[in-house]
Amino acid sequence: MKKSIVTFAFVLLGILTVSAQKEFQGLAVYASKTSSADISKRLDGNKDMTPDVRKMIEERMKGVLEKTFVLNFDRSASIYKEEEKLEAPGQNGGNMRMMSSFLGGSGTYYKNVKEKIYSVDKEFMGKEFLIRDALPQLEWKMESETKQVGGYTCYKATAIKPISGSDFRNLRAKAEEKTEEKKEDKKAEKEQATNFMDGFEVPKDVVITAWYTPEIPVNQGPEGYWGLPGLILEVNDGKTIILCTKVVMNTKEKAEIKAPSAGKVVTQKEYDEIFIAKMKEMENMGGGRGMRFGR
Repeated sequence: MKKSIVTFAFVLLGILTVSAQKEFQGLAVYASKTSSADISKRLDGNKDMTPDVRKMIEERMKGVLEKTFVLNFDRSASIYKEEEKLEAPGQNGGNMRMMSSFLGGSGTYYKNVKEKIYSVDKEFMGKEFLIRDALPQLEWKMESETKQVGGYTCYKATAIKPISGSDFRNLRAKAEEKTEEKKEDKKAEKEQATNFMDGFEVPKDVVITAWYTPEIPVNQGPEGYWGLPGLILEVNDGKTIILCTKVVMNTKEKAEIKAPSAGKVVTQKEYDEIFIAKMKEMENMGGGRGMRFGR
């Protein structure tokens, strides 16, 4: 009789534990911000750009890079997507979506840290893609430095993150060549080049600084960031900051945390290859010399 009671107690505890895990859910709101000076600096690689075109591109880049996102998470999975809002009157939605795809924009970013997989839906050149792949595992270097973010004590961690060939958020002006021979080659290239991207490149990797709080012990963070012993509340890649502005634990209204399913299924590598090939095709049609992807 006593053995039966003990067995029943363990079964009941297991059921309650599983139920609690399913019920637990949190919400975090993040704001991404890139300084106007940095956006302007990114365009310094194209000296032939007219002031009007430069101003228009700066404004559009700012609109794409500065957004608000919502992360809904439980103990094993999360969905991260842009906060829905109405487009301003007269705003060219098609062009904004195109630029968003160039700058790493996406619909829903789903990651399952238990299974170590992610899915993200993207629209590019009028086609829907669904990227499914293994979660990238950054080699985080844990630091002892702390600071307060939204009332939470956060610890610093850094890592080197490889840059996807289809992500132009770290677009930068190419370094000036030093030697006379290289200067001549560059001059000849410039005379033949007509494409906007000439003079720019995307680096191979970037140093990431993250701030996480053990006070919220979930292995989650914005976008594809994860792998720290606490919720990541801030990420800085040296150009753009993603900062958590609000956290709600045990939300009353539960969000449906599931992977997106629409679009042609591809791996990240396959999507990058499709993206780069299409961009080169567009260049050739326009008479450009070729983009630089820092690879």
